[in-house]
Order: sequence, then C-alpha cells, then structure tokens
Amino acid sequence: MRSSPFALPDRLIATPAEKRVAFLRGRSFAHRGLHGAGVIENSRAAFRAAIAVGHGIECDVQAAQGGEAFVFHDDTLDRLTGESGALADRAAATLDTVALSGTDEMLPRLTEMLALVSGRVPLLIEVKAGHGGIGPLCVSVRRALEGYRGPVAVMSFNPEVGRWFADHAPRLTRGLVVSEQGKPRLRGTAERWLSLWRARPDFLAYDVRDLPSRFAARARRRDMPVLTWTVRDAAAEARATAHADAPIYERP
Repeated sequence: MRSSPFALPDRLIATPAEKRVAFLRGRSFAHRGLHGAGVIENSRAAFRAAIAVGHGIECDVQAAQGGEAFVFHDDTLDRLTGESGALADRAAATLDTVALSGTDEMLPRLTEMLALVSGRVPLLIEVKAGHGGIGPLCVSVRRALEGYRGPVAVMSFNPEVGRWFADHAPRLTRGLVVSEQGKPRLRGTAERWLSLWRARPDFLAYDVRDLPSRFAARARRRDMPVLTWTVRDAAAEARATAHADAPIYERP
C-alpha cells in the first residue's frame, strides 16, 4: 500500500493516548440521553433512563451569556422551550428559570448533569462552539470537570476546541466530530486532515452516513477509536458494527 503524504505528520502530531480511550470501545452511547416516548433530549430524565440500562451518554453544551455551560443542543431556545431567541443572549440565572417543553425540568447546567451521572456510565460532552470565541465555554467545561471521577470525554466539530483542551487540559480525553456530508472530495479531505492535526484528538466521532470511510479506517488502523452518530435503524447499526468502535444511537 502506498504511504499517504499525510502519514508522517499524522503519526507525529495526532498519536492517540491509548489509556485514555479504552472506555470508548465496545460501548453504546445514548444520543442526548435516552430520550423519546415523552422523554425530552438532554434532560435529567433522559440521563436517568440511559443510566438505568447501563449505557453511556452523549450530551451537548452551549454557552450562556458569560460562558456558563448549559446542557442543550440548539443555539436558540425556540424548539425545546416556551421561550425564543439565542441561548447565548441569556444570563445563566435567567436560563435557570427556563423549563424544557412539556416538563417540570429547567435547563440543566453541566455541573448538575455531572452530579447526576456521578461516574456511573461513560459521558461524551459535545462542545457546541462556532469558530468565534470558544474560550469562555471551554473554561466553563474544564471547571465543571475539575474533580469529576468517572469516564468522560469532550468533543467538537470545531478543531479549535480540541486544540484548546490539548493545551489547557491535556489529560482530558478529547475527540473530533466529523461529517463528510456536502463537502467536495479534495476540499473535504484537506479540511479533515487539517482539523485532525489542529485538534490533536484521541478519537473521532463520525457521521454514520459516511461509513465506510477511508479517513475513519486510517484512524482505526492507528488504534484511534471511531465512534459513529447517529445510529437510528438496523442499516446504520450494521455500518456501525462493521466500521466503528461504538455507536451513538437513538432508539426508533
């Protein structure tokens, strides 16, 4: 097999830390908690449901005004609450009073979710940060994780998030979220390699629609775990089993 021109810098810059990633392999992770059937995503109830069946949890964090990390997927409140507008425009104390639609639960802070999980199952935290100022949210996540005892990793589409944690919390397991959807072949390939080198991830979280993928397969040959999202049906489950190390799933 011909050696890729990217192989040498790949080995030098992005070599994974095997001990940090062992907990990722052979697990199932509930996407935004085990939600559905009246249980809302990224809620305390969804987390408790995943813990009850012993599955890992994937969740998202967004920054309130000032950077405080809240467990919430969207950058606006409209879809999942009775409020509207950007989450980042609300102070943390205000968000503490905003209820998730159809529930008595208020928007949870990351610190609350960590206390709820308390190391009982593995946890993946996707840092929802654009390419602007990522510092306040990353600082909030790092502070929330200080003293946390349990298997946990952070991940993001934004390679600057991975780089931030590589520089400021190097012992924390970190991942790069990847999708090849809508990206021209040459440009997409270059973008993925540059993101890998910049983020220095310990694992990849890959779009299941892109599997099998040469990029993901190369990572696995280097013993870098590849998780895959979002597995929702039997066909996706088969791809995940064949081409990844763990699924991030939603039940039908």
